[in-house]
Amino acid sequence: MTSKTIVEGTTKVSVPVPPPDTTFPPSAAPVFYNPEMELNRDINVAATAAFVERLLSRKELLREEVRYVDAFSASGIRGLRIAGEVGIHATMNDWSPEAFELIKENIKINGLEEQTQATRKNANVLLHEQKFHIVDIDPFGTPAPFLDAASASVRSMLSVTATDTAPLCGAHLKAGIRKYAAVPLNTEYHSEMGLRILLGACARELAKHEKGMLPLLSHVTRHYVRTYLEILPGTKQTDRTLKLIGFSIHCPKCGFRGPVYGLAVHIEKECPVCGALTQIAGPLWLGPFREQAFCDEVISELEVHPLNTKDKAKKLITLCRGELDIPMFYDQHVICKELGASATGIEILIEVLKAQGFEASRTHFSGTSFRTDAPITEIKEIIRALSG
Repeated sequence: MTSKTIVEGTTKVSVPVPPPDTTFPPSAAPVFYNPEMELNRDINVAATAAFVERLLSRKELLREEVRYVDAFSASGIRGLRIAGEVGIHATMNDWSPEAFELIKENIKINGLEEQTQATRKNANVLLHEQKFHIVDIDPFGTPAPFLDAASASVRSMLSVTATDTAPLCGAHLKAGIRKYAAVPLNTEYHSEMGLRILLGACARELAKHEKGMLPLLSHVTRHYVRTYLEILPGTKQTDRTLKLIGFSIHCPKCGFRGPVYGLAVHIEKECPVCGALTQIAGPLWLGPFREQAFCDEVISELEVHPLNTKDKAKKLITLCRGELDIPMFYDQHVICKELGASATGIEILIEVLKAQGFEASRTHFSGTSFRTDAPITEIKEIIRALSG
């Protein structure tokens, strides 16, 4: 198979190219490279750079002493970019012999022999053997089988990508239950459901190792969920983290939703608004999924790095930063369809909600989604009035 050299940020990598007459997907190539994930990798450079600045300001560490691992490296592009563009030590691991050889070749292309290491191990074995400041797991599919080992290995920040959105978001309910030991409901806010199910799973795995977490930045972009978690060691932090796990009640009849905090909880079966039978999702994460100050730091890093997706990344993180910390968004079009009402611009709806004394914000999940502390009955009244 032929290869080509591509450039992301300031990093060059050789990646395999299937013959032009083939129709098989990139995942069928001997070494997987997905150009659609460049936005993910660009944000990863900025988020990791922002976190490393925090780490160096808090601990007596030299930049080159900070250790990062990309447990599923394929071509090595993610780890190479961290080594070259953030300036920390990166270990790039892949079980595939072809990937391992390509990683070594790409290390040479970038002249990064001094600050990188290529390994060929089962990801779980590597993570149980060694400790890293930053553990990045970006597998092809679900990260679930690797969260325990990643939680054991990580010291400072855990970065996780999940591309198995159908099980996470409730579209493949039984698969979601099996993988994440939680019930995900397939609702109009299924993208946020997937993010909170993943965060809940991360919190529970970290808890086994007496580590708490603070989500610094999380986003859902088309076919994947991505999160960056600061690790908070110790039983006190772990217990504090677990208090932000619970369940989400959803009424399929009237659209009511609400959080119930805790793992041993009493949940009323009837919807408090319309009396219909409710559905329950969880256990999942009910706390904030990003820190505003960190979003600002990431945006600053995006400004200084040469990135192809800079504008898109800044827009996404700006939306994340502005979101309210209220679990489970509403979708304006879903409510309008139920009411037989026509939709106004989302900004108008948000302004009216605020004018009536409620909190409201847009979300990064979709252009028609919004968060508010207004009751569902009030939201519907406002949408009806705007439509009239």
